[in-house]
Amino acid sequence: MRVIVVGAGVVGTMHAWHAVERGHEVVHIERESEARGASLRNFGQIWVSGRAGGAELDTALRARELWDGIGKRVPGVGFRPNGSLTPLRTGLELGVAEAALARQDAAARGYKLLTADEARALNPALRGDFTAALWCERDAAVEPRTAQLALKAELLASGRYTFLGGREVREAGEGAVRDDHGDVHTGDTVILCTGASLGGLVRELAPGLPVRRVRLQMMQTAPLGEPLTTSVADPDSFRYYPAYAGEALDALNAGQAQDPTAAAHKMQLLMVQRADGGLTIGDTHEYEHPFAFDVVEEPYDHLVRVVESYLGRPLPAIQRRWAGVYAQCTDTTRVVHRQQVRDGVWLVTGPGGRGMTCSPAIAEQTANELNW
Repeated sequence: MRVIVVGAGVVGTMHAWHAVERGHEVVHIERESEARGASLRNFGQIWVSGRAGGAELDTALRARELWDGIGKRVPGVGFRPNGSLTPLRTGLELGVAEAALARQDAAARGYKLLTADEARALNPALRGDFTAALWCERDAAVEPRTAQLALKAELLASGRYTFLGGREVREAGEGAVRDDHGDVHTGDTVILCTGASLGGLVRELAPGLPVRRVRLQMMQTAPLGEPLTTSVADPDSFRYYPAYAGEALDALNAGQAQDPTAAAHKMQLLMVQRADGGLTIGDTHEYEHPFAFDVVEEPYDHLVRVVESYLGRPLPAIQRRWAGVYAQCTDTTRVVHRQQVRDGVWLVTGPGGRGMTCSPAIAEQTANELNW
């Protein structure tokens, strides 16, 4: 079979990966010379802990298993099973963690409630003040800035993969696409993984698409100078992730006001250490169009305060700040929007903040449904 994949972000790359793994030939078309969107502008988190129970959690757990196998085969992906800690300071925060531990799927997520001393033994860099921590053993991480290139190199080595960068697809139908160089590429199946690019061709093929764009701000520091052995979240993540919904979260929202800056920018803290020792820290959420064209400092200042309170030391110098935009399916019962838009043409988009986490399993499901 010959598969045409449009879009070289992590979702598109994983579709190419599964096609090649099943013995097919792939032509992979990307409008930039290399992917530059949300697949690089993220934490690299394989985030199981906060996923909604059911299909979303099942997808995340399967993807985590796939990432593990891919990471062993392609070291440049930077996979590491580092888990995550959410430090807790108040009784209301502890109540949400205890409710999470009572879930039927708590064991599958690797939840455990740790004392402050147990958490510091697991991650000695957390020298700040907290009383307990929620541990999620199944969380993991990859290197988002290098993973795509490493996967591409492995795909090229197969001899069944062709990458065409700097080409924007203008037409798609009946197992063929035409790019802006005027070249037509034919195959048995076309998979459009265009990420947050929802206008132009995507709008023509799928009007009324139930997918929205979400903008975020993040930053990266100079090397910390010591290992941050786990990913770190703050209790604002309880307000954001569906796994924590329930009476305990309602009590937290009613009884413990969110920091005004965090509330205004719909924030949570997520933090992970990169291979070079620096910390990737974020993030904000902006949903209303048109998005701002600039980044604002208040969220960064808030994140610095929160991180320093956990580390018990000044944060290293911030070296990079950026904004990114990802696509999110507005149907909360679906992990991703997958739609046949023409004969032989499928659109797969809108994983939201689950793209890096779930993409291997999302692509595997597409491959299974199309009998690759």
